[in-house]
Amino acid sequence: MNKSLTAVFILIFSVFAVHANTLNNVKTRGHLICGVSTGLAGFSSVNKNHQWSGLDVDICRAIAAAVLGDSEKVRYTPLTAKERFTALQSGEIDVLSRVTTWTLTRDASLGLNFAGVNYYDGQGFMVKKSLGVRDARQLNGATFCINEGTTTELNLADFAKIQGFKYKSSLTDTIAQSKSNFDSGRCDALTTDQSRLYALKTTLKDPSSAIVLPNIISKEPLGPVVRQDDDEWFNVVRWTLNAMITAEELNINSNNVDAPTKNSEANRLLGNTGAMGSHLGLDKKWAYNIIKQVGNYSQSFERNIGTNTPINISRGLNALWKDGGILYSPPFR
Repeated sequence: MNKSLTAVFILIFSVFAVHANTLNNVKTRGHLICGVSTGLAGFSSVNKNHQWSGLDVDICRAIAAAVLGDSEKVRYTPLTAKERFTALQSGEIDVLSRVTTWTLTRDASLGLNFAGVNYYDGQGFMVKKSLGVRDARQLNGATFCINEGTTTELNLADFAKIQGFKYKSSLTDTIAQSKSNFDSGRCDALTTDQSRLYALKTTLKDPSSAIVLPNIISKEPLGPVVRQDDDEWFNVVRWTLNAMITAEELNINSNNVDAPTKNSEANRLLGNTGAMGSHLGLDKKWAYNIIKQVGNYSQSFERNIGTNTPINISRGLNALWKDGGILYSPPFR
């Protein structure tokens, strides 16, 4: 083996070693670097005071609370759909929490792992009321605004093939551009995850001019993503989400987390008994810090996209398994 080839292997090994020790890197650095969307109300958006909020942002905050004991120790990196996977693969970010759909191809061919699902979604359609359309199957010949580099393109192609209609695509780099094109009449319909449609509708010049159609044409399980070959970090991110779900199951929230409990699983979750945190490389109060500083899953959902917000989304599939939904966490045992 020549010297130049040896140097290449050393460089590759060094990069892998850095990426494969994300938990220690975050602890040493003192803050989490979290990849989020470039701006989507309810999921990840920034206000005029440069403060980030949203369902996906809460995952970032929860991870920081678990690892660093402080949910504010996060630096957010806004990423387009095209940029998101490269940023994670290269180590630019520690975790991706950006309305990203879990698919076989992404899970098995990009060197990435999905750590769970924080929102069960499906692709839908938004049209102007003036178009007179009440069903997506009536959109033969329409022009669709689409965010390039997403599962949306492929899902629409499959749907059109099944329905036997033709269409045109107006592709953009960001969902904000797609929304702008839809708002200005450059396309007949905007298609993306239905949750995003409800969020985007609130930001139209005239929200009452558009409707979200009832059709759902795909499964879109959205959740946080990490690099492969770093099981320790994968476990931290996965069980951070599970802690928020389990806290809701046990009726533990940021307001009552300090109250004494006789529930054995609750005491294990909160670090009052056992050593759950040590299995993750964290201290015993890791889940307590998540719940105290960020809240349980229900609190995050209702605060960001629930029925009392402008986005006005009901729990639906994202209700707990015991409440008719499919949200479910393995046990803390």
